[in-house]
Amino acid sequence: MTGISSASVQGIELEGLRPWFVEVVGRELSRDVSVELIEGGRSNLTYLLRDGGDAWILRRPPLGHVLATAHDMSREHRVMTALGPTAVPVPHTYALCQDVSVIGAPFYVMEFVSGAAYRFRTQLEPLGTARVRRMSEQLVDVLVALHAVEPASVGLADFGRPEGFLGRQVARWRHQMHASRSRPLQGEPQLHHQLAASVPTESATAIVHGDYRLDNVLVDDDDRIAAVIDWEMATLGDPLTDVALLGIYQRLATTMGTSPALADAAAAPGFLSTGEVLSRYCDASGRSAEGFGFYLGLAAYKLAAILEGIHYRHLQGQTLGEGFDDVGRLVEPVIDCGLTAMKEYR
Repeated sequence: MTGISSASVQGIELEGLRPWFVEVVGRELSRDVSVELIEGGRSNLTYLLRDGGDAWILRRPPLGHVLATAHDMSREHRVMTALGPTAVPVPHTYALCQDVSVIGAPFYVMEFVSGAAYRFRTQLEPLGTARVRRMSEQLVDVLVALHAVEPASVGLADFGRPEGFLGRQVARWRHQMHASRSRPLQGEPQLHHQLAASVPTESATAIVHGDYRLDNVLVDDDDRIAAVIDWEMATLGDPLTDVALLGIYQRLATTMGTSPALADAAAAPGFLSTGEVLSRYCDASGRSAEGFGFYLGLAAYKLAAILEGIHYRHLQGQTLGEGFDDVGRLVEPVIDCGLTAMKEYR
């Protein structure tokens, strides 16, 4: 990850944060505290706070045009707090703040976990195929562990509405797409039509991460997954949507090449293919992958809607950091990937 560092950066008001931090976290921030915007993410903003030998992570919504429910800080905080005692590795959460007067937006503070978030193929290739394969196998295994958690057992029985989840996902992402779209998008009506016409019966409900991929986990020095992060789209629903998103990222990584805006780590030699991901997941979880083409198409449509929203915010000058100039050109190829995947996995 790279970052933008200063005593205060856009999106955080340190003077408002200081008294809250003392009262809630129990630590006084010195005048020498550093604030670093961690680049790499394209949605919620992540800041690293360092003060002496201590460090924390602060998460807040993006600046500017934000769709309703798309950047709910309380959901991220709640699901990580709930999963703390389980086998799913998550950072310890300190506190959630819904008072926008503190820094200008809702936010929460969590533990800083040391680890690498591998986003690009070039970061993985020097590690060798054996290590890359182990990482991708662990990525699947942690997903199986997440989907094995009974929501009610960790206080998340009301975290979502699993009945009719897939149909609502199709409708939701069409709404998100059209709420942020600034231009006609080739293939978008066709992909939406195919999805709406082929919604399958949901598989057994699970806690769904919503954006699960290698650069949304932190890998320690022993190549173990130390923490799963970026839970902004977590809910209760069909777990195959998480598996399909892994598959779509892998397909895009091997067909679209390197882009600053799209992770291509899954194209590194040794990384499990879409078929291997699906086979390992189904073998370990005991779940069926019937109708997987629909799930791949939905994953592509969702990703295209997210990218179009980021493109919209970038056009409005409401993104921070670099790598956003390339986002707009990716949307139509992602849609096309979804159409192709639905044909191949019928």
